[in-house]
Amino acid sequence: MQTTQIFNCVTCPYPNPDASVRLFCFPYAGGSSLIFRPWLRSLPTTVEVCPIELPGRGLQMRLTPFSRLQPLISTLASALLPYLDKPFAFFGHSLGGLVCFELARQLRREHNLSPVHLFVSARCAPHIPSRKPAIHALPDTEFIEELRRLNGTPDSVLQNTELMELLIPILRADFAVLETYVYAQELPLECPITVFGGLQDKEVGLQELEGWRSHTIAAYNLQMFRGDHFFIQSEQLLLLQTLAQHLHALT
Repeated sequence: MQTTQIFNCVTCPYPNPDASVRLFCFPYAGGSSLIFRPWLRSLPTTVEVCPIELPGRGLQMRLTPFSRLQPLISTLASALLPYLDKPFAFFGHSLGGLVCFELARQLRREHNLSPVHLFVSARCAPHIPSRKPAIHALPDTEFIEELRRLNGTPDSVLQNTELMELLIPILRADFAVLETYVYAQELPLECPITVFGGLQDKEVGLQELEGWRSHTIAAYNLQMFRGDHFFIQSEQLLLLQTLAQHLHALT
């Protein structure tokens, strides 16, 4: 059983105390808070962007990555509480989408708090079982081939033996979080949900994205972009323009 860790997961490279909304950004499997650094100058000045740094990477490199979702969610909820003194929104890509959804439910259960908007990117609706076989326990060679197929890790990284020795335990833990997740039914969220998807994404199809509609009693919106599972990189400019439009409406 994984024990709860105490860590400071919230980063805020450009503090904005006058912002009216905080946007917490949750990375994909193996990702760190650094993937959101280019966003900080592209979103409305009324929004304070707070990338989340999960254990095992960045400033949290010395901490053991979580391999199960519930301990991660419990720890995140405690860590975020001091930052929830003003309206807040969540954005999560792939693994991050599942994390921020379950975090929203945890905050509702335990603290009667809710994000003003949930942005989910490249993640199937939580009640839909994965169509893919689990990969987190594969031998290293096969595991790396699966990472190459997903197209989220540059070949230069995959071919760097020393770097992959550091990354593989983090990636295995992150995929274990996804692949051992079991959905539990609760009432739909009361905040709007906007879902982003990739038109060429072979991991998450349109029907799986549409499934998010049942998880809110508020507005639901689906927007598709060119690109595969990592359109967050290839279509970053357009994604940020779209996200900025939604965030403007919150402030």
